[in-house]
Amino acid sequence: MIADWQRPAVFVPTVIALAMVAFHLWVVFTGAPEVFHFRGTHLGFGLVLTFLWYRTFTDAQGSKRLIGGIVDATLLVVSLCAIGYLFVEHDYILDRFAYIDEPRVIDYVLGIGLIIAVLEGTRRIVGTALPITALLFLLYAWFGAGVRPGELLDQMYLTTEGLFGIPIAVSATYVVLFILFGSLVERTGTGRLFMDFALALTGSAAGGPAKVAVMTSALFGTVSGSSTANVMTTGAFTIPLMKRLGYKPPFAGAVEAVASTGGQILPPIMGAAAFVMAEFLAVSYLTVILIALLPALLYFIAVFVAVHFEAKRLGLKGLPKADLPRMKEVLLQRGHLFLPLFIIVGVLVAGFSAAYAATIGLLSVVPIAMLRKSTREEVTPAAVLDGLISGIQNSLQVVAATACAGIVIGVISLTGVGVVFSAFVIGLSQSSLILALILTALAGIVLGMGLPTTPAYIVQVALLVPALVKLGVTVEAAHMFVLYFACLSAITPPVAITLYAANSLSGAGLWNGGIAAIKLGATGYIIPFMFVYGPSLLLIGEWDAIVTTSLTALLGVILLAAGLHGYFIRTSTWWERLLMVAAAFVLIKPGLLTDGIGLALLVFVIVSQKYLRAPEPQPAVAGQ
Repeated sequence: MIADWQRPAVFVPTVIALAMVAFHLWVVFTGAPEVFHFRGTHLGFGLVLTFLWYRTFTDAQGSKRLIGGIVDATLLVVSLCAIGYLFVEHDYILDRFAYIDEPRVIDYVLGIGLIIAVLEGTRRIVGTALPITALLFLLYAWFGAGVRPGELLDQMYLTTEGLFGIPIAVSATYVVLFILFGSLVERTGTGRLFMDFALALTGSAAGGPAKVAVMTSALFGTVSGSSTANVMTTGAFTIPLMKRLGYKPPFAGAVEAVASTGGQILPPIMGAAAFVMAEFLAVSYLTVILIALLPALLYFIAVFVAVHFEAKRLGLKGLPKADLPRMKEVLLQRGHLFLPLFIIVGVLVAGFSAAYAATIGLLSVVPIAMLRKSTREEVTPAAVLDGLISGIQNSLQVVAATACAGIVIGVISLTGVGVVFSAFVIGLSQSSLILALILTALAGIVLGMGLPTTPAYIVQVALLVPALVKLGVTVEAAHMFVLYFACLSAITPPVAITLYAANSLSGAGLWNGGIAAIKLGATGYIIPFMFVYGPSLLLIGEWDAIVTTSLTALLGVILLAAGLHGYFIRTSTWWERLLMVAAAFVLIKPGLLTDGIGLALLVFVIVSQKYLRAPEPQPAVAGQ
């Protein structure tokens, strides 16, 4: 894209994208302008770039291409006019009585036009699921709930409850800056650092390539925030390596998909949903990071030990040490590229805002990469420019998704359907918390199918969180619960976007890969129940309870992985596997009785495997 920037079709959106970068950096250092101006400008940039970069009929010729150009131009002009109207008529919008004063004709024309532009822009970038969902909610409000057109237009366009609500505010304030940071970090050689670091640390261990995939995907995922992009970036290297070592294609693809999905819940730089959660909970982003830390570590520990147990069961060895980078050389040559991540955490801990932390981290990337000769050659003007433009391109998905999700949230708050849905869940569960959690998890996976994590989480917060809170779940645990299942929908068949991406690299089928992913990521489905029953995992409560709950949860996730993959100290019998799975489930709920039962089962399995069974035969050769 940078190579042919002289072409108007490339030059114009490039200049606009750089203007978007400059606008958001200016806001950090000078303060956000008035709410409609700030959020409107952010959405305006996003829509204009969407219709410039994601064109209609780009490969067509003749009249079809002309029609596509007219459609794109019309949507672009409508977007600019609708956003510009908020500036020109700002006093009128603030002075009128929303939901009482009937909107003017021009309000209807521009409001409906902007809604159409957002729906179409979202369709082009995100896919059809989210705009169809938003459209169904609009139809429900109009025809199902009997909302007057004027009220609906006020909610969507002339107030900050719809298109310009909390989701787009989070996108404008935080997300675009962190995405820019992640993109620039990748362009300055940090990707190679992540891969070499993981290879040096775990490459020679049993099942080394799978462990490399877990570690690399965790590092990439916490920076990029996109599980699908993570799979396509790291999976192109790790999946063929796993297959060559002896892992079957479904398992190889599942490792990459499950690990990449976990990157969205791993601090310090989680997916955009973390910023939305901070707004909904009215807490700092640093608080969300602390809440998310232990569950995320449990998730990755579980995936890591699962690939270890699978490798031991199959007799798979690691890579030869002679072929791997040495840790000392990796850290000496590229270790300084970790510094921007530490800078962001340090700025957050110092008490500054997440937006300021992201900006300082962003501004530090290039100077830090210039510190050593080994990375200085990768810092070129073209690389920096490409990183910024790619970051803006990547942020467009979040801009469109949060604007479209704002439509859904606006309808839910206007019609009260969230209260109705909560009453339905509570009634269906007969006020049983465990049944309500299961129903919420299933609903979360269904609502999240085909949607990016952020809008999936936003919809679930409006529909599902109130029911859990009414049943006694802490608000932090309720939000984290629905966030986990919003993420896990990406690896849960039949609509498993991240798994599709991994399967395209591994060659596995949907259901074979899906079963492997569910088995490998099973702990991810269990951890949310753990922190609902034991909020100590979210660092809520006394430290002795936090330590005890963390240790028993750690044992639980390890035993679940061991039971599902058939290996612990040695290859397990069917009844040992059942006992380990039972112990894992018992350890979900904190308490002396349940912990005691779980520990007793663990001891019994250890005694059985070490002392009560005959010596194990030598494992088969890898790949047989």
